[in-house]
Amino acid sequence: MPSGLILLLGAWGIRRQDAVWRDEAVTYDMAHRALADLCRTLQHVDVVHGLYYALMHGWFRLYDATLGDALGAAAGLRLPSVVAMTAAAAGVALLGQRLVGRRAGLLAGLTFALIPVVQQYAQEGRSYATVCALVVWATHLLVRGAARPRRRWWLGYTALMLFACLLHEFACLALPAHGAAVILARLPRRMLRAWALSAVTVLAGLAPLAVFSTRQSAQIGWLMWPDPLQLLTFAVLAVLGLACARVRVRSRGPIGLRALGIPLLLLPTLLLLLLSHVEPAYVDRYVLYYVVGFALLAGAALARLLRPAGEPGQTRPRRLRRTLALAAALAALLPVDVRLRSPDSRVDDVSAVARAVREIAEPGDGLLFMPSRRRIWTATRPHDFRGLADLALSRSPSASHTLYGTELSGDAIRERILVSRRIVVAGDPAGQLSDDSDQEIAKRATLRSSFVECEVTEVRGARMALYARAGGTGDGGAGGC
Repeated sequence: MPSGLILLLGAWGIRRQDAVWRDEAVTYDMAHRALADLCRTLQHVDVVHGLYYALMHGWFRLYDATLGDALGAAAGLRLPSVVAMTAAAAGVALLGQRLVGRRAGLLAGLTFALIPVVQQYAQEGRSYATVCALVVWATHLLVRGAARPRRRWWLGYTALMLFACLLHEFACLALPAHGAAVILARLPRRMLRAWALSAVTVLAGLAPLAVFSTRQSAQIGWLMWPDPLQLLTFAVLAVLGLACARVRVRSRGPIGLRALGIPLLLLPTLLLLLLSHVEPAYVDRYVLYYVVGFALLAGAALARLLRPAGEPGQTRPRRLRRTLALAAALAALLPVDVRLRSPDSRVDDVSAVARAVREIAEPGDGLLFMPSRRRIWTATRPHDFRGLADLALSRSPSASHTLYGTELSGDAIRERILVSRRIVVAGDPAGQLSDDSDQEIAKRATLRSSFVECEVTEVRGARMALYARAGGTGDGGAGGC
């Protein structure tokens, strides 16, 4: 049932009116590059996502040849995440069943499927849902290995955790949570040694990628202090999870519910926040799997509180009140769930940007991206930008083996701008910090001194403006607005 629910919720509105946001556009671009070009690009940028891009490359070769024309690029980006979250929900249910019982497992899986952040990343063309699923099933093998020591369980645990870490480095923060569970459960020393050996193996396998990726640390230079809304989400789930942990439940195996659920809920996020004091690195999706700890604790508590009438301490009026409270909580989530499936649910909308550019531009117009990294907006709909001259571009993203291409010098960009009559500027909305590179300064200064703004169109996360040469003539042609 949990798998069916998340599959239904994942398929609901999966295309989001064909809206794609910038990170998904990066996935689409990288997955559609030849493997040789992809490997060369990863030497310069985004190596931490390299394995995911390679997997998506294989997926899109199959998808584009079969379902691509019918379902579109947006669905192709997100279907793997829907499948991954479906597998994660099944794993949470089985984990809850093994820790406490069948009813607790069912409710844990359902709780997991209904958490808004789970539904959000079930419809995200990035690696986070897959990482979450791998951590869930690795945790399941850890619990099985503790209950019935077998080499195959520990080998499977090691393989899944290494795979998760190679997809995203911060999956390694699940290892301390697993270690804490083993210690809190007071398992025999041989179990602790088995876990330690697995953890060391995973970290050793991750080390080359981690060391190489430090050369590309500037990629997360945009991260500042954690987003307050993300911190609030974690705080609410942490408080609710700890409250659920106070409900008395009987664990069935050597690793108890609290011993596993509480560390998995708290440690990954707290460790990432601690790391962020050294270098900003916190985004909730990096440790998305922390919600598994909450789901396990909440599922067990609900199984206890909603047990059938007639059991000790459970009267019909009390059961009815608790059922109504649960129904009210689920109803309160509905507005959030609906919004997650709208184009406004992400920071920007690449498709809306492309349509807006097409509406205000004419063939032969100049085109500027401000800042240059917004050139990723062309990745999924390049046909909407045909006929426009990218005035700052030196080498395209694919030719330069970069995400956003390379740009000319500031002086060269200025010269190109000055020979243009009309320029479409695709940039960030008002209020965003401006980049201070020579190229961006040259763009802003030349437009301000030699052009007038004729028309502005704002869409989700972007601002398109049409500029014409100051003093130009005409009523919409090449000589003016």
